[in-house]
Amino acid sequence: MRIKRELKKHRFTIIGAIVGLIAGFLYWKFIGCNTGTCPITSRPINSSLYGALLGALIVNTFKK
Repeated sequence: MRIKRELKKHRFTIIGAIVGLIAGFLYWKFIGCNTGTCPITSRPINSSLYGALLGALIVNTFKK
């Protein structure tokens, strides 16, 4: 029951992180880094995790 309560409490943050994760992956896939020297967009895992972090942070700015 506690897990359900915590998930319900943070559902918008989780949704924001998932949307950011997908957006970060799509950014890597379609725009990415041509030279491979970009620290965030050179690998899909970096880009996806960075997108998830930004998605969660952006959603949290709208919370009371």
